Amino acid sequence: MMSKKYQLILASKSPRRKELLAGLGLEFEIRTKEIEEVFPPALFKEEIPLYLSNLKAKAFLDELKEDDLVITSDTIVWNENKQLGKPKSREEAIRMLHSLSGKEHEVITAVTLMSKEKTHSFYQTTRVFFSTLSQVDIEFYVDEYSPYDKAGSYGIQEWIGFVGISKIEGDYFNVVGLPLFTLNKELKMF
Repeated sequence: MMSKKYQLILASKSPRRKELLAGLGLEFEIRTKEIEEVFPPALFKEEIPLYLSNLKAKAFLDELKEDDLVITSDTIVWNENKQLGKPKSREEAIRMLHSLSGKEHEVITAVTLMSKEKTHSFYQTTRVFFSTLSQVDIEFYVDEYSPYDKAGSYGIQEWIGFVGISKIEGDYFNVVGLPLFTLNKELKMF
């Protein structure tokens, strides 16, 4: 368990991240800000979520009290040397799932911990292996689960994860949205 030195603030609208952090048995409040998630085009792989989680944390800097600790996070899907973000349309979601079908990709989640005195960021990578998905399965998933708030157009904890993911290497919770094992360790050291 973490000491009570800090009042934790989870800066995320994600119900999955809220549930995951609660699973660590920590007390926290949720505060959010509208941040335009834009990153320099020269960034590569883990640099993208690290940049975005830092950007989200910096938005809180001026309002943090001495005992506040804000937790921000960003998750990307890295496939064929490019980042897959959140789909903006049904067609884009279907296209993304086709690009993942029958292949391996990486899910990278970066987390930033920020207090008034210091900032610390880290990331975790999990390799995900998709079996070959049929057009019917892809369309069913997109239409029934509306994965428009998920990087790469899927949630591992949903139907597509049950029927389409044959294997993962790394932290399952990282794919859901927070690398819990590493986050717990980093919070204790912070």
